[in-house]
Amino acid sequence: MSQFTVQLLLDTETAAIRDVACGGKCRHKSAEECASATHLVFPYRGIYVRHVGRSDAVAEANQLLFFNKAEAYRVSHPVAGGDASLTLAVKEPLLQELAPKEQLRPGAGPVFRRLRRRIDPRTQALAALLRHSLQRQVAETLEAETLALTLVRRALGERTSHAAGASFGREKLVDRAKLVLASDLARRWTLAEVAAEVGVSPVYLTQVFQQVEAMPLYRYQLRLRLARALDLLGQYDDLTALGMDLGFSSHSHFSAAFRQAYGRTPKEFQRSLRLR
Repeated sequence: MSQFTVQLLLDTETAAIRDVACGGKCRHKSAEECASATHLVFPYRGIYVRHVGRSDAVAEANQLLFFNKAEAYRVSHPVAGGDASLTLAVKEPLLQELAPKEQLRPGAGPVFRRLRRRIDPRTQALAALLRHSLQRQVAETLEAETLALTLVRRALGERTSHAAGASFGREKLVDRAKLVLASDLARRWTLAEVAAEVGVSPVYLTQVFQQVEAMPLYRYQLRLRLARALDLLGQYDDLTALGMDLGFSSHSHFSAAFRQAYGRTPKEFQRSLRLR
């Protein structure tokens, strides 16, 4: 039985949108695969690693991944629990128009230079809004297509996304730290614990993480927790329990952090999407 489940949420002349979930049972690298079209992939649950040649990209909720057309890749799951992503395949002429030229390789068709970009919280919220609206069939086609193009534009924007800028070795170190954080989102990690898991000093870890991701390690962890909350809002009546399950010290702490990131409280987000 396949460990993948794929739900087609939208398929028009503008874009195809799918919700893809994987059980993540295969810890080693998968067999080589190729995408039939360039996909923008927004992970929203769990974590995995995508391998393209000698380059790796950790796929988690703070990142957008680019699966270029006909580009060979493998996938591994170093952290148990499976994963899920929203995938967008925007028609090539539209994607060519949306994508900044400096992010694309020269030649025919939209092919991205990098494997990933870090997205901001509002982009995460927009991806969640699009996914929840389509799954619950509360968005008409025109609205969903407009949201999809807005999501792509924001995800690729220079002011709303970030491309890691550091040496290969430093990016690998930061990726190891991300795997540590993702292994237990609710755990209240100390800097010393994460550094020990990665195998460097706390001072060096903070310096390198800031250089690669342009934000502190603690804020990155907070965004991962909040992104998980976006996914789980439809499953909780008790939002205090949700916050506590994700490692927040209180409901007020959870609600304030959520509002600061997404512009509305968890309850307001629930109501806007008719999740409860």
